[in-house]
Amino acid sequence: MDNRLEWATLTAIHYIGESYKWAGDDPMAGFDCSGFVIEILRSGNILPLKGDWSAAELFDYFKNKVELNPCEGCLVFFCGINTVPFHVEYCLDKDFSIGASGGDSRTVDINMAIKQNAYVKIRTFRNRSSALLKFVNPFKEV
Repeated sequence: MDNRLEWATLTAIHYIGESYKWAGDDPMAGFDCSGFVIEILRSGNILPLKGDWSAAELFDYFKNKVELNPCEGCLVFFCGINTVPFHVEYCLDKDFSIGASGGDSRTVDINMAIKQNAYVKIRTFRNRSSALLKFVNPFKEV
């Protein structure tokens, strides 16, 4: 296993239960979906330390690494009707992902995160929503 992949997965699992925070990218204050994925990828030395990306911008950044079959380390993007990603999570295998979810623009503190059941959690990404799913493998050499 690529050490970067192993480290990224261990980092993702480490944050299970961390609260969701809209626009969050800080392990101490909380994560939103893209902030969580950015933290994971930076731990695996996949993204530069500078910069901030939304789900759509992360997809665009890795668009040359599209995968048809998800695996550990892939990013799963949830896309709307116009196919623009609105949510991103980190795949643990072909069926399960870990991500910061459950919140929205009102989720700015721990009390609202608790009220909304918004935190970093493991879930299956299959049949979870009507969104179109797209996968990229940021660890793939191109």
